[in-house]
Amino acid sequence: MSIELPVLVFDGVCVLCSRSVQFVLRHNSTQQFHFATTQSETGRRLMLAHGFDPNRPASVLLIENDAVFLESSAAIRVLRSFGGGWKILAALIWTVPRPLRDALYRAIAKRRYRWFGKRESCYLPTPENRSRFLD
Repeated sequence: MSIELPVLVFDGVCVLCSRSVQFVLRHNSTQQFHFATTQSETGRRLMLAHGFDPNRPASVLLIENDAVFLESSAAIRVLRSFGGGWKILAALIWTVPRPLRDALYRAIAKRRYRWFGKRESCYLPTPENRSRFLD
């Protein structure tokens, strides 16, 4: 499945993941990102197309021009897109060795339901942002 626009595939029932998407919606003024939950048909197809098991989703997957970014690399790419101080923060985080960044990311992702909670149903976007979500 080829896709041109940057898509963040996220766990729609994870409270931390949903809040992160809301953060991206507020701070990404260019509105370049689109979103799909791992529970949606599009999210499942994207995960399968890029070799990921939709039944064991990563907390976030960034697909950009058919390149896939995971864990801290995905988060850094998103932060960098905000510009300003966020771009500087992304550059600082990038200096941390990737194995260390990803280990911290995985530790948080592994405990995300316990620490932040889990919803019974997927996050629903506001009407203003609905067009940025893929079904």
